[in-house]
Amino acid sequence: MRYIFSIIFIASGFISWAQTAIVKQDQQIKTMVDEVSSQNIETVVRKLVSFETRHSMSDTLSKTIGIGAARNWIKAELERYSKASGGRLKVEFDTFTQAADGRRVATPTVMKNVLAILPGTDPLDDRVFIVSGHYDSRASDVNDAKIFAPGANDDASGTAAAMELARVMSKYKFNCTLIFVAMVAEEQGLYGAANLAKRAKAEKWNLAGMITNDIVGNTYGMETGIKDNRSVRIFSEGVSVVETPEEATRRASTGTENDGSARQFARYLKEVGERYVDQLDVKLIYRRDRYLRGGDHTPFSQLGYAGIRVTEMNENFERQHQDVRKENGVDYGDLPDFVDYEYTRKVTQMNLASLANVALAPREPQKVGIVTSGLTNKTELKWESPVGEKPVGYYVVMRETTSPIWEKKFFVTDTKAVLNYSKDNYYFGVQSVDNEGHESLVVIPRSVR
Repeated sequence: MRYIFSIIFIASGFISWAQTAIVKQDQQIKTMVDEVSSQNIETVVRKLVSFETRHSMSDTLSKTIGIGAARNWIKAELERYSKASGGRLKVEFDTFTQAADGRRVATPTVMKNVLAILPGTDPLDDRVFIVSGHYDSRASDVNDAKIFAPGANDDASGTAAAMELARVMSKYKFNCTLIFVAMVAEEQGLYGAANLAKRAKAEKWNLAGMITNDIVGNTYGMETGIKDNRSVRIFSEGVSVVETPEEATRRASTGTENDGSARQFARYLKEVGERYVDQLDVKLIYRRDRYLRGGDHTPFSQLGYAGIRVTEMNENFERQHQDVRKENGVDYGDLPDFVDYEYTRKVTQMNLASLANVALAPREPQKVGIVTSGLTNKTELKWESPVGEKPVGYYVVMRETTSPIWEKKFFVTDTKAVLNYSKDNYYFGVQSVDNEGHESLVVIPRSVR
């Protein structure tokens, strides 16, 4: 597969010539993508379902039933992957006590996220990327901790995706740190994610992006009759809730409400994911989450991190949050036989390709700016290289103001560029690139004199 992209090459900062370029797949990333196994994903989903319920308030002492048995199995499985990585994958419980909330947590409860941390190999690259699914489950009554709650699609599918990413990627080396997470208590109020987000802030992680895979295994919309095994949604916010008044003023004057860090991360997953995964259409949804709903990326977004949600195109509400039963000839309940494992494999491959590409890429350019010292119909940009690093070059990316994705890339080896396109009519960004074509995330320029 080859990904066709319009690229214009620039010499000495000015346009020299133009051509249609072919962005080739990196063979190492392609090998990793091909290693993702639908059979492994299905095995994990069915194993998680076998615990009967993974309700966050369920049994923690049994070795075969409940949330305790589930988290212990997840940890042991990730430790098995760690052995295959030569011990580089560090597995741990992220343990916390969740206070009673008078709603879905009746008494203070010890809860545990399961983390598998793959440290980066570049001492100068302190970036961290998190990818997660939530391993807890529920049925119709969110407070029933004993009823059979298989949670195959919601969200054993996302947990299996994160675990499969850990299995494959831990055998390789990346510049920066990747953290694979099975999150707890999503159904009780996003408590596992909230705890991990607070930890990231307290420990001052340079968290460059967080992905939650939540409900990524269904391809049939029962209500609509739509069958779609190639479309996947990525939800992202455009404006951060921690935006300062100064940042809000700048955004309003430049019209960059669609260019927050989460939205750039979502665009990145679309471009790189579709580059490596056949028969997959990534739909960018310009909302933080579904209408009036939330997920495990939300606590990260609320602290200013680039949190995004990956979710199937058409949710099936006869299977989601339902007691297992047959009623009027309709099967209700989130059972493993209803999961499309080939579809989950493609979604997992999209995650992998994007995370691998960004984790192998140079760090982002610094102090990116559009020069506004004079009125002109040209656009002059300038920036600085990442500290201690000199990428082989940079892409200046450009799109129409009405376009959801970047449409052109201008390759330069300098740290400046002058384009015959007006900043009034287009949006621009800059990303670093290495010899293998791995691109950093896009940085949106500020106005500079």
